[in-house]
Amino acid sequence: MPLAFHSSTRPDGRLHRLRRGAAAALTTAVLGSTAAVLPVGPAHAAGPGQLIYVADQGSNSVAAVDSATGATVATIPVGTQPVNVALTRDGSQAWVVNSGSDSVSVIDTATNSVFATIAVADAPGSMSVSPDGARVYVAHTGPAGIEVIDTSSLTVFTTVPVGTYTSGLGLSPNGSRLYVSDFSSGAVSVVDTATLTVTASVPTNDPAGIAVSPDGAHVYVANYNDRAVTVIDGATNTVTATVPVGQVPYGVAVAPDGGTVYVGNRLGNSVSVIDTATLTVTATVPAGSRPYGLAMGKAVLPAVTALAPDNGPTAGGTTVTLTGSNLTGTTAVTFDGTPAANLTVVNDSTVTATAPAHTAGTIDVTLTSAGHTAAAGQYTYEVPAPAITHIAPANGPVAGGTAVTITGSNLGGATAVAFGAVPAASFTVVDDTKITVTAPAAPAAGPVDVTVTTPGGTSAPAAVGRYTYSKDTTKLTAKPLLLSIAPGQLTVNLNLSATLTDTTTGKPVAGATITFTVGTTTVCTAVTTAAGTATCTGPCPVVAVLLNLGYTATYTGSPALAPTSATAGLVRLG
Repeated sequence: MPLAFHSSTRPDGRLHRLRRGAAAALTTAVLGSTAAVLPVGPAHAAGPGQLIYVADQGSNSVAAVDSATGATVATIPVGTQPVNVALTRDGSQAWVVNSGSDSVSVIDTATNSVFATIAVADAPGSMSVSPDGARVYVAHTGPAGIEVIDTSSLTVFTTVPVGTYTSGLGLSPNGSRLYVSDFSSGAVSVVDTATLTVTASVPTNDPAGIAVSPDGAHVYVANYNDRAVTVIDGATNTVTATVPVGQVPYGVAVAPDGGTVYVGNRLGNSVSVIDTATLTVTATVPAGSRPYGLAMGKAVLPAVTALAPDNGPTAGGTTVTLTGSNLTGTTAVTFDGTPAANLTVVNDSTVTATAPAHTAGTIDVTLTSAGHTAAAGQYTYEVPAPAITHIAPANGPVAGGTAVTITGSNLGGATAVAFGAVPAASFTVVDDTKITVTAPAAPAAGPVDVTVTTPGGTSAPAAVGRYTYSKDTTKLTAKPLLLSIAPGQLTVNLNLSATLTDTTTGKPVAGATITFTVGTTTVCTAVTTAAGTATCTGPCPVVAVLLNLGYTATYTGSPALAPTSATAGLVRLG
C-alpha cells in the first residue's frame, strides 16, 4: 500500500517521495548490526540493561536487542508493516506504528508482548509518547494530521491539523512542545501540546524522522532526500547546523545521555553515528536492507524488595512470596541455582514459589524476568524442630528405669532427651520417627513434659508428650519388744526400732523420719540410717503399754515415696 504522497518535483528536478511499501524488512541479522553501533563511542554507549527496539517492517514484528551483547532478546509480532517505535519514559511500554494495518500496537516491555492494538487513521508513519505517559501522538501521511491517543482509555480523542504530509514526530523532554515533520512543505512545525496549536515553523529540507535531545536543547531532523541531518535549536526554533549522513536518512534516535545520535539510512543500508559534541559522523555501520524506524530505551528491570518467609525446612516445600516491582514477566525463581516449583505470577509486584529441598544453611535467591536476573534476597534452610506425637508407656515410678518409646517426627540426630528438667542418661535414636529411652529418676511424683533436642531445636511441650511419675511404694518393718514392768511402776522406757524400704527399688530409705507411738502416746521419733533403720528410746505410761500391748512405727511419705506404717507387739516378761 503506497503512501499518499507520490509526486511533486522540485525546481532542482529531484523527486521527493516516500513509499510505504518500499520500506523493506529489518531482519534479525540487521538488528545485531545496529546493536553493534553502540560500542563505537564508549563514552556515549548505552548502559547495561538497555534495549534497542527496532521495527522489522518486512516480518511484521519488533525486535528487542540487548545493547550490551547485540543479542535479540525477543521478537514481538505486531501489525502489518511496522515502521516506527516509541518508548515511554520509564521504558515499561513500547508503542509501534503499523503503517500497513493503520493501527498502533502497545508492547509491555516486561513481558515483551502486545497487550493492546488501537485503530488509527490511514497511513500512520510516526509517533511520540508524552513524558508523563498520558498521551501518544501519531502522525499521518494521508490524510495529514496528528492524532492524539489517551493512554488511559486507549482511544483517539482529537486530531491536530498540521501540514499536508506529516512524516516524523519528536517531543521536548517536558512534553510541552511537539515537533512535526511536514515533508510536503519542507518544514518542521512546532505544536504547543497544552493548546494543541502550531506556534512555529522551521524550514528544513524534506524532513522525515525527528529526535529531541534529553535536555530539549536540540532537535535532530533527518532530511530524507538530502543525505543530511538538520540540527534545530530548541529555544529559538532556528537551524544551527547540518550534518551529512548516508543516503535517504529516516529514523533518528538519541542515546539516553544525549552524547550520540543514531540515524538509519534507508537506501544507504547503514546507520550513521553522530557525536553531538562535534556534530560529526564518527562511524557508519552496515545495517542490512533499508533500516527504517528505531528507538532506544532502558529495559524494565525486575526488582525484589522482600522475601517472606525467609527461612524454612531443609526438606523444602515452603511457599515463599517475593514482593517488588516489574515482576510480571517472571519466568524463574531459583534457590542457590535450583529452580523453585509452583511459580505463580500474582501481579506485577507479587510472585510466589515453592522452595526446593536443600542442605541446611543460608543461600541466595534470584528472580528472572524478561531475560534479566535480579537478586531476591537470602533464604535460610533450617533443620526442622522435632515433634513428639506419642509416648508409651506414659507413666512410671519416681525411681525411673522404665523403658519408654517416643514417637514423632524429625527425631533423627537427637542430642538429648529430658523428662521435665531431668536428662535421660541413655537413649537410642531408632530412626527419624522413633527414640527409645530409659526414664530417669524424678525428684517427685507427678506429670512432666518429655522433650527431644536435635540440631533443629527442642520439641515443644504437648499433652501427647507428657509422662506421669508415680510415688514409689514403701514398707516399714518393726520388731516386737520384750519388756518387764515392776509392781507399782508408772512409766517404762521403750527402745523402739523399724526399717523403711523402697519396695519399688528394693532399697533401704535413708533420711526418713519415723514416728513411734503407743496408742495415742508418742514415744519418740528417729531418722533412718543408710540401712533404712530408725531407732529411738522414750518413756511411755505403763497404763498405755498394758492397754495396747503394741507400738506403731509411721512414715508420712515424701514427694517421691508413698507413706507407710507398721505395728509390733510389746511383750511383757514376768
